[in-house]
Amino acid sequence: MGEYVIRPLAKETWDAFAALVERHNGIFGGCWCTSFHTLAADKDENRTYESNRDLKRCLVNEGRAQAALVFDGDEAVAWAQYGSPEQLPNIHHRKQYEAQADLLPDYRITCIFVDKRYRRRGVTAIALQGAVDLIADAGGGVVEGYPHEIAPDAKRLSSSFLYNGTRTLYERAGFEYIRPKGMKNCVMRRTVDAGLPAD
Repeated sequence: MGEYVIRPLAKETWDAFAALVERHNGIFGGCWCTSFHTLAADKDENRTYESNRDLKRCLVNEGRAQAALVFDGDEAVAWAQYGSPEQLPNIHHRKQYEAQADLLPDYRITCIFVDKRYRRRGVTAIALQGAVDLIADAGGGVVEGYPHEIAPDAKRLSSSFLYNGTRTLYERAGFEYIRPKGMKNCVMRRTVDAGLPAD
């Protein structure tokens, strides 16, 4: 991974995570990467930048929000959010997903974000691998991701729209294609062994 280091999102790394989010105006309209969390009782119905930030910090402090943070020196430059389906139930196309589900994974990877200055350098793959390795450290299990399917002849999309990477990215990380999800996403899956980071 060269100069990059993976650290888990936690109280100790909150300031670095928050600085990354703040550099990008709260991410996707100020969501602070809370959209995939449920916890309706915790959410402010108005979903403001401030309330989303406060919710995310609360979830981190209580150990209910997990992510692999990619550090370049002391600065966080990317993350891959992951967690159990209970922690992250609000996936896109949820109704279809639940109707077609053959199993419930132990973990989901729901969002990967890279600082604008670090895009197109392979940092997305580092963030995804970081999440897989942290899951392995936590005991492993069945892991799903829901990346975008990009047709070979499709118009090039901005990285900011690829909130969970691409099918190709996941295939390179050892995930298997399971089925489509919605019009442009799919379900990818792999089993991660306990304490054995992927090759």
